[in-house]
Amino acid sequence: MQRLRSIFDRIGRKGYGAYKDLQGSYDLEGFTLFIDKVQRDPFAPPSLIRVRTSQNRFDSMLFSNPVRRVAFEDFLTRSVEKVLRRAVRGSRGSGGSGRIEIQRTSQVVLPRTSMVVTEGYVEARMAAGLPARGRTVDARAAKAMLLEELPRVVREALTPAGVDETRAREHVETVEDANHLREQLPGLGLVAFLADGAVLPRESGASDRPLREGAVAFESPEEFRTTVELPNRGSISGMGLPEGVTLVAGGGFHGKSTLLSALAWGVYDHAPGDGREYVVARADSVKVRAEDGRSVAGVDISGMIGELPGGRSTMNFSTPNASGSTSQAANIAEALEIGTSLLLVDEDTSATNFMVRDERMRKLVNKEPISPFIDLVRPLYDSLNISTIVVAGGVGDYLDVADRVILMEDYETYDATERAREVRESFPVPGAAHTGEARPPRGRRVRASSIDLRRGKRETARSKGSSTIELGRERVDLSYLEQLAEAGQTEAIARAIGEFASEGESQGVEEVVRRTLGSVERDGLDSLGNFRGHPGELSLPRPQEMAAAINRIRSLEASTE
Repeated sequence: MQRLRSIFDRIGRKGYGAYKDLQGSYDLEGFTLFIDKVQRDPFAPPSLIRVRTSQNRFDSMLFSNPVRRVAFEDFLTRSVEKVLRRAVRGSRGSGGSGRIEIQRTSQVVLPRTSMVVTEGYVEARMAAGLPARGRTVDARAAKAMLLEELPRVVREALTPAGVDETRAREHVETVEDANHLREQLPGLGLVAFLADGAVLPRESGASDRPLREGAVAFESPEEFRTTVELPNRGSISGMGLPEGVTLVAGGGFHGKSTLLSALAWGVYDHAPGDGREYVVARADSVKVRAEDGRSVAGVDISGMIGELPGGRSTMNFSTPNASGSTSQAANIAEALEIGTSLLLVDEDTSATNFMVRDERMRKLVNKEPISPFIDLVRPLYDSLNISTIVVAGGVGDYLDVADRVILMEDYETYDATERAREVRESFPVPGAAHTGEARPPRGRRVRASSIDLRRGKRETARSKGSSTIELGRERVDLSYLEQLAEAGQTEAIARAIGEFASEGESQGVEEVVRRTLGSVERDGLDSLGNFRGHPGELSLPRPQEMAAAINRIRSLEASTE
């Protein structure tokens, strides 16, 4: 501490570059401060710092296995977030002066690089805007940040004396139970589970936080009620959705899309208080939709769209500007390519001509290359064991292919399977067979050299927020990837793509993704991509979103041949 004070006394009021003298490590009271990278000026990206406690005094049961460790690291990251808001004064001086930040969390629990918990210590990785007056060092404000505010953050967020261990235990046990529940789904013959009492509606379209007022708690229809034993909570009841084809029907604004969205987010564990803590879906579930204008590179969509006019094959289909139907077909083929056991489809975000084609139009139009999804949904399950949950409010033809029908009225859920059978018998559709055989799309090889990372004299592969990746001069739009949870995942994906592009070898999409995530599992998220200082801004992405990001690179060259 004395050494740090003497440096501040020496560099006070000097040019901002004098802050470089701070780089290094300092033993303070009960923790070590690491200043890994110092920013160039007050308007540049902030400096990178770490605080590491001299020992870990927390109950080891909080991090006794990998799932608990991830949950506890998530809990501590959230604790640091809260303490930073009340302990750090914030903006003072030029640019980003005076701010200390840790990776921002979402409603889900993910492996992140913001926090490291070991048997011997706890380490938080943060970014700090070193204070400036104009472009000179503000040593007085910097002392307050690093010698007063930061120690308070350590005391109140990273030690048992400041942390509510009862809440920490609840957090860890909730995540462990949800993870256990998701892992049990295949053995139970289920694709999803929604607990009784869950709160599915969100605060708004721009917020993923739970709706606090007027939300109707979820209640399972008796016909689908399932009871599951959890390691910590014990018995829990809710709606278990079996494998096969499930249709969710109902009028507008009655909760159909809200239920499907909750299932889409059920691939992740949730923090206590989210309302969807025990809403889980198969870990490899993929929500697919139409995506007008997206680029498609060498995808085999022949199982959904046949030969195009002029004799063009769709077994190796590429376009820089896909239509709604071809983009949705490509999204499904790419989901099958990387691997999925559950497709989630919402009528509202689908291409009409891809979802269904009625008998009148079948008789009128002879040359139609598109095989509607309604003809594919049963063969997908019968041939490939891929289940589907479809939300539809205006297409009754899906009653013919559904194993079960769930009706939503005023956010309440009913089993309408028997009623749907009566409707089918009363209003039969002539000639509606909807049978056949589905086959997996042919795998592709992508050419790494087609991804140009050059931007002037530098190479760049980085995220810009949660829905954009910058690869050299190209910006890759990920805004339609509805299961991408937070910016840290996008940054991790960007670095993984950067590594692949730098290697220059052609590989299969699945090979690229599995190899990258295998390396992360073996060596940790810290090992992903090149960085200066510490990589405290990464979150673990799923294989499905990583593959989807690669597939949306407009310069990408890929082929099934």
